[in-house]
Amino acid sequence: MPEIVETEAKIIRQIYDQFLEGRTYSEIARNLTAQGILTPTGQTVWNMITVSSILKNEKYAGNAILQKMFTVDFLTKTQKVNEGEVPQYYVENSHPAIIPPSTFELVQDEIRRRDTHGKKLSGNGLFFGRIVCGECGGFYGSKVWHSKDKYRREVWQCNRKYRDQMRCQTPHLTENEIQAAFVAAWNMLIADKDQYIARYEADIEAIGNPSDFDRQTAEMMAECAETLALMQECITQNAARAQNQAEYQKRYDGLVARYEAAKTRLDAAKREKQESIAKREKLRFFLDVLRRETDPITVFDERLWRETVEYLIVKTKQDISVRFKSGTEIAVAGGRE
Repeated sequence: MPEIVETEAKIIRQIYDQFLEGRTYSEIARNLTAQGILTPTGQTVWNMITVSSILKNEKYAGNAILQKMFTVDFLTKTQKVNEGEVPQYYVENSHPAIIPPSTFELVQDEIRRRDTHGKKLSGNGLFFGRIVCGECGGFYGSKVWHSKDKYRREVWQCNRKYRDQMRCQTPHLTENEIQAAFVAAWNMLIADKDQYIARYEADIEAIGNPSDFDRQTAEMMAECAETLALMQECITQNAARAQNQAEYQKRYDGLVARYEAAKTRLDAAKREKQESIAKREKLRFFLDVLRRETDPITVFDERLWRETVEYLIVKTKQDISVRFKSGTEIAVAGGRE
């Protein structure tokens, strides 16, 4: 069984921690390069593809997916990526874990969230992909006004504001206004800290136990395996002796339909398990931050923003809400500079 090399494991944990703090793939890559840390292949410069592959690799959680590749031609040893041609097997606890499985699931949930928005979340900086227009649901982007004179300033406004015929009426915000809205919302949250902690603890208790999902998926996996075996037997019998091909095709198609139905149920159960684990871990992560912080803040805290904020939603200057990763949304009154 492979052993954990702690110096390498420390780097992996750093990558996962930074991602959960809200940093992008490219930001993490730049940080690692700046620290002089070598990539897994010994290169001095990290890139976002390497970071992404580490964050998506189940082996760091102590698990393994077997038959990611399969041999197409045994004479030439030609292999190809398994795209469903042969069964894949997910083996849990196959080796020591560097990352807790719960943390891995939390990261996969965040990856899915970012992938849903595509390039809209690919920008660098604190506020990209975090400020939402309360009118159209689009993201805010940074704009520079008076870029060539002494009145130069950077503002944030809805990216669709001047793109469509139906222009959003939501206002632009300065960085100071964004920061002030977060400070106000966080301090409102911390003022009722004990109440929120009790609520989140109850929410965690109410989330289903992963073992319940394991029992369901075990039954579905058994059905898939049984159906695959019957399909293979059907093919073997047809190759061994002459049969009525219409009857053979009917039986084979029925087995394929049975397998696909069972696989669909299995995939749905796995997604539900992943979402359940991710939801619970997201709350636990937020709870840890909330327990750590004891006092209101007087100035903007970049780390706290990264760790806790899902979105800042803008309707008007006087109607701004901060939606935290716990699911709690707090409205604050914005103000002009």
